[in-house]
Amino acid sequence: MSAEAEARRRRLAPSGAGSSGDCSNPGYLAGAWCDKVFVTHLHSDVPEGPSSLPCLSEQFDPNSARCLSALQSNSVHTLDNVWHDGNCKTTISAENEVEAQKLANNYKFGFRKWKSHVTERPFEERSEVVKELYSELNVIKPHTGSLITFGNIVYVFLFGWWLALAYLMVGMLVCVTVIGVPYGKLCWQVSLYFLWPFGKSVKRVCSNPWIPECKASDWKGTSSETISEEADEPQGSTSLLPPASVEGQDENAGGTQIVSHWRYVRTYVWLLLGCPLLVIVHSVACLLSWLLVFSIPVAKMNGYILTSILLKPPEEIHISKVKEGQDRASRALLCCYHAFNSYYYKYTVDGINVFAVNLLPLVIFALVIGYVDRDNRFASSEVKFATAIGSIIPLSYYIGMGIASISAQSNFAVGAVVNATFGSITEMTFYITALLRGHQQGNKCLQEIVKSALTGTLLGCILFIPGICMIIGGLRHREQRFNSRSAGVGSALLFISVGGVFAPTMFSKAYGNLVCEGCNSTNTSSTFTCQSCRYDLSQNNYTLFHSHIEPLVYSISVLLPIAYIIGLIFTLKTHSDIYDIHIGEGHVSASGHMNAVVHWSRWRALLFLLIATLLMSACADLTTEHIQPILTQPHISQYFIGITVLAMVPEIPEIVNGIQFALQNNISLSLEVGSCIAVQVCMIQIPLLILFNAFYDVGFVLIFSDLHLWASIFSVVLVNYIFMDGKSDYFQGTALVVVYLILLAVYFFAPSPAGC
Repeated sequence: MSAEAEARRRRLAPSGAGSSGDCSNPGYLAGAWCDKVFVTHLHSDVPEGPSSLPCLSEQFDPNSARCLSALQSNSVHTLDNVWHDGNCKTTISAENEVEAQKLANNYKFGFRKWKSHVTERPFEERSEVVKELYSELNVIKPHTGSLITFGNIVYVFLFGWWLALAYLMVGMLVCVTVIGVPYGKLCWQVSLYFLWPFGKSVKRVCSNPWIPECKASDWKGTSSETISEEADEPQGSTSLLPPASVEGQDENAGGTQIVSHWRYVRTYVWLLLGCPLLVIVHSVACLLSWLLVFSIPVAKMNGYILTSILLKPPEEIHISKVKEGQDRASRALLCCYHAFNSYYYKYTVDGINVFAVNLLPLVIFALVIGYVDRDNRFASSEVKFATAIGSIIPLSYYIGMGIASISAQSNFAVGAVVNATFGSITEMTFYITALLRGHQQGNKCLQEIVKSALTGTLLGCILFIPGICMIIGGLRHREQRFNSRSAGVGSALLFISVGGVFAPTMFSKAYGNLVCEGCNSTNTSSTFTCQSCRYDLSQNNYTLFHSHIEPLVYSISVLLPIAYIIGLIFTLKTHSDIYDIHIGEGHVSASGHMNAVVHWSRWRALLFLLIATLLMSACADLTTEHIQPILTQPHISQYFIGITVLAMVPEIPEIVNGIQFALQNNISLSLEVGSCIAVQVCMIQIPLLILFNAFYDVGFVLIFSDLHLWASIFSVVLVNYIFMDGKSDYFQGTALVVVYLILLAVYFFAPSPAGC
């Protein structure tokens, strides 16, 4: 343990920590039989800035040589400090029992790994960075630092100038009526505000000090629209009419103000000439800034204008600069300091990530143009294909959220069934749809595309997902360690999977007939020059296929699921100490949030699963319907399209989860993400396709091309070599990603498969 880490640990350690064991003592676990101590990171709202939490408890039993570690880590360096040799139990600490169950499921073999919370987190326990994301813009907060930031300058060019121009034009329009001059002045002030709103506040004040409700507050009102601030205004403040006092409203007073405001004719002039145009302008600005995600503060600002300011009397709106050095918060109608925040990728709506929310309109758009515009009058097939394949991303997210929610609220049996059925629903939907359409059209190319997508998913999960996670995690944490025993189980299952899936292919090459095309005789009559030679892997070789290959395929389709079930029993029942996950009940109850408020109940999650599955089927149907123009591109191999787009787009949510785990110094879960999907492809998805083909013959034959065969075998051997030492860094990740990119280049320049 480094001196810096030791000093940090001593600063953060509670006073009573020493009674349960010294985490820093190098000889404390010297005699244990541990293989790894796995650190579970739970509360990581702050994505940058190293920090560490103390070792909560350690227990050591010399008789059994086992240790119990309850560790939490926000730091990329903490894992190195607590990595001892020993058979240690990972103790999970969470806000509530549901979250603890979800975290425990992440470590279970065969369960989908999910990073996002499935319950509402107590707001007071979240970091300041996350609190800032959900903060309202009606509070004047103490602020230090410059307001001239890159994001604020970008705001001026993206939103500020045309919002200011819109108010200027509306102000001129209402001033023409003469009676609307007060609103015209308001538009002028708001125009200047939107050009640069940072460090300014919009307040509501009373224009007449003799109104009873304006006398009551002494600058300290009780409503959300009351300002608590000194009476003297700073220099640079602007107001339509000088305020005499701040409004201290009660219900009766508020009612008086509303009645008096709607008695004026100018109000209706404003409603007819000003409001409609500004509502459109603010709605467009709100939509655009929300879709950009990182500019959500601009969306909030426009929303506040629409709901809280636009219909207020002009004499009650007061715009001023915020005092520098203000040491306490006060209330306002609107106050904003920054237009952009790079942490808004964490923002959620009812537990759903904002990116998944923003991509939902893409699903609707894809379905509308796909099924309404059948003749491609308004959109080409390429556009329909792109929107349909892009719609799979948010639907995959919703399916993952539903699976995690049900599993976290159910027992092991229900969770295992849900993960086994819905865990592969995204890929299976596309594969079956493509095979059905290819069979109906007599297009064998779609069958080759399905095989390419299967191989692409396998290669991506073996090489790319672990590689990119190792790179990102290694750049932040230097070196990361993972449970070599659990990785060894996954590696063994990968060997079994690849060996079983490609066994019919190797059998066909050993006993099949070599078929050549484009053969021309040379000067010697006994020799020929052929352009393309391959083994007869089709059903044309009737005896070989039906008597030998087909029974072999059916045998493998039975043996692979059996191997998967044995792997589940081995890792979750008989040898569960490989993962050795323990839910710390004391830590769950200590937080005081036993009654968790889940985002999705079991029935709601099941409903979302069914809806997302139906929409996924529709999008998969549109993808296969409009894929033909993509396949006919002369410069792109059909292999490449299946290996990349069709294979990896549905896995984007899983890639994001893996990267987030790696950033939290939890590389084990990052590796489990890819390994779990790869094993499910070979042991669940492919046997299901064979079963489907047995009941409804679509011509699917489990025989792959040479390129698929050797690429998969080489990838499995390489990844097992990388995982041998139980350590990872960015160099090893780079090796995996570079090999993956080399294989992509091979597929890109490879000739198109037969039948395409």
